[in-house]
Amino acid sequence: MNGYFAKVEQLLEKYNQKHVLDFFIGLNHVEKNRLAEQILSIDFEELASVFNKAKEHQFNHSSVEPLEYQRLNDLTNEQREMYITEGWRLLRNGEVGVIVVAGGHGTRLGHDGPKGTMDIGLPSGKSLFHLQAERLLKLSNRAGKYIPWYIMTSPENHDATIKFFQTHHFFGYPEESCIFFQQKTMPAINLEGKLLFSSHSEIHFVPSGNGECFSSLYQSGALEDMKRRGISWLFYYNVDNAIIKIADPLFVGYSACCNHPIATKVVEKRDPDEKVGALYLSNGRPTVIEYNEIPKSLLEKRDRHGKLFFNLAYISINMFRYDFIESCVHNKIPYHLALKKISHVDSNGNTISPSEPNAFKLEKFIFDYFPFAEQMSVLMVEREDEFAPVKNREGQDSPLTARNQILKLHENGGV
Repeated sequence: MNGYFAKVEQLLEKYNQKHVLDFFIGLNHVEKNRLAEQILSIDFEELASVFNKAKEHQFNHSSVEPLEYQRLNDLTNEQREMYITEGWRLLRNGEVGVIVVAGGHGTRLGHDGPKGTMDIGLPSGKSLFHLQAERLLKLSNRAGKYIPWYIMTSPENHDATIKFFQTHHFFGYPEESCIFFQQKTMPAINLEGKLLFSSHSEIHFVPSGNGECFSSLYQSGALEDMKRRGISWLFYYNVDNAIIKIADPLFVGYSACCNHPIATKVVEKRDPDEKVGALYLSNGRPTVIEYNEIPKSLLEKRDRHGKLFFNLAYISINMFRYDFIESCVHNKIPYHLALKKISHVDSNGNTISPSEPNAFKLEKFIFDYFPFAEQMSVLMVEREDEFAPVKNREGQDSPLTARNQILKLHENGGV
């Protein structure tokens, strides 16, 4: 083994990953070099640190307080008019951009392709991307200016996403207003912290969460593009929300009038066990914690009125002020371990398709930037009007429930 591969071997031995060398057997020179490059690209120190810290993770609730919020339904007519007027002013001035985080694949939903390309069974057969493009086009036509649409993909779905847009002629939206960029990836690891493989010669890398958004905007040049266009606010959402109100003028205006670095929409939690993050104050700063990281005793805690203490369900609809994004691109936020079913290849080249969660993804979450803001604006909206996630193949939060919400909104003149 030459000096190059000796360096790889030393690295793997240091971090207890020597099983990777088993994959070198039988590889040709090109494959060995590609695998070695992958290994040398991994920050093993960080990987080990995240794995060890996550195992020891304890939720600190010594300084947890409820976060103040404004109910949409409690706004006066004067407030609504003021926010909507300001929202349209910003949209017409070209000061609002839109970003969708769309790096996921639809495999879990039984869909072969990027999640945004999924048809959820509407009579029109329109995909999630198509529905969102139409709403954005309608908004742009009313504003008299096309709103830049930043689309964050991942290496595993980037080409397929662009091809889908091209095949559908960008759904009538101007191609120059659709800016695609890729998020980062991290290697998947098994329950012992060992690297997994996607083929006999490649380590299995997976998208590392929506928290890569700011740094990926910066590194791709998309953040500079926003600055050039004069964008002062960025509307952020997840691709799997089938009824998302993209950059709705009231929320845009509400965010700008409050003028905190971040504004977010929330809904009331259905019940203690709903699988959504919860928004609250920790050490005086806005914070979101994932449902699987909150002790059950706190999940079920209620105030004197019988309301859940963690009642603000975070639904990943945000407004970020441009200067806040710019100030945070180099800030470090933590990785979280997410237990998943991850197919992989063993050292003999056999594909392993687990029936139970078998490995960890390392993910950063966009809400881990929230504590960098001293204050944020929180608007509580009605779930049936604004939140229809497509996360499960069947049951709650499935294509069926999302489709039914869309059809009901159409009946009532919404969407």
